[in-house]
Amino acid sequence: MEHFYALIMAGGGGTRLWPMSRSSTPKQLLPLIEERSMFRVSIDRLSPLFTPDRIYVVAGEKHMQTLRQQAPELPHENFLTEPFARDTGPAAALGLTIIQKRDPEAVVAILTADHHIGDKEGFRAALAAGYTMARQESTIVTLGISASLPSTAFGYIRRGELIRSLDGFDCYHALGFTEKPNLETAMIFIASGDYSWNSGMFIMRASQALGEFERQQPETYRLMMQLQPDVDTPRYQETLNRVWEQVPKKSIDYAIMEGAQSIAVIPVDIGWSDVGSWDALYGILERDADGNCYKGTAPQRLKVDTTNTLVYSDKLTVTIGVDNLVIVETDDILMVCHKDRSQDVRQIVNILREMNGESYL
Repeated sequence: MEHFYALIMAGGGGTRLWPMSRSSTPKQLLPLIEERSMFRVSIDRLSPLFTPDRIYVVAGEKHMQTLRQQAPELPHENFLTEPFARDTGPAAALGLTIIQKRDPEAVVAILTADHHIGDKEGFRAALAAGYTMARQESTIVTLGISASLPSTAFGYIRRGELIRSLDGFDCYHALGFTEKPNLETAMIFIASGDYSWNSGMFIMRASQALGEFERQQPETYRLMMQLQPDVDTPRYQETLNRVWEQVPKKSIDYAIMEGAQSIAVIPVDIGWSDVGSWDALYGILERDADGNCYKGTAPQRLKVDTTNTLVYSDKLTVTIGVDNLVIVETDDILMVCHKDRSQDVRQIVNILREMNGESYL
């Protein structure tokens, strides 16, 4: 698989995990689950399928130094800096443009820096199957997560006829994407058995993906083609700054995936979570006999009649007679919320923005 590359999207703010995830330390830079940061874990789980020279990272300038420090084995030129955030569509286009310039035969797995995957070996096997599909079938492959419940927090992919079975994975024609549905629609999807959650992980030939940008997002493609001749030359940064100002802001799903001409889906069950809320994090962490889990460096916790509660604090935290709470403490913020309301943390983030509380973001 000498032409196989990983492109890790390491931008994003993770605001639903506020107040631990902040603009200065977004969730991908935090050790939320393991002792290493989520970004470092995302690098480690790619080995041995990808060697360091075939792993690329795209992110903003603000966090690039920290990312480089956390993955020093990656070549310096594999860290691709966005002048400013333009969503995942331009970020992917930038990575694909540079990788394809360096290797015209490249197949690229577009991955995330802030998702949890419990079955790392199964994940690598699925990526390998996706690589074979992308090369041999000339299709864009997406990893669909086996949907265990009618979630309204994820997009869905509908699968059609079986294309082929490959190394233990069934590969299907994808019949289309549906953005986050309401509960009634999600229940219909689950009952049909034809839908998977959209993980946001894609495997594609770089040339085919750029062809989709040319067909669907001609302005983005035109700008990337202005940039490509200057990759790895002294003119690169000046050209990037100029074209980036003009690139339309759009997610990769809207930019090319939903309208792509040939998409396949490989349903997988790899212990995946987008860790999109404190409730989601609670579902991953190890819990005690009372359903409580603790993160942070506090040497001791005291609890009386406490159940199903997540405590994230570096101080001694005492809980008495509480159930189903999330308690998060940082140096300057204490947040207590019902676990079932953890998705509403974004409301607080929005309120802080409106009241110019940037120091808390």
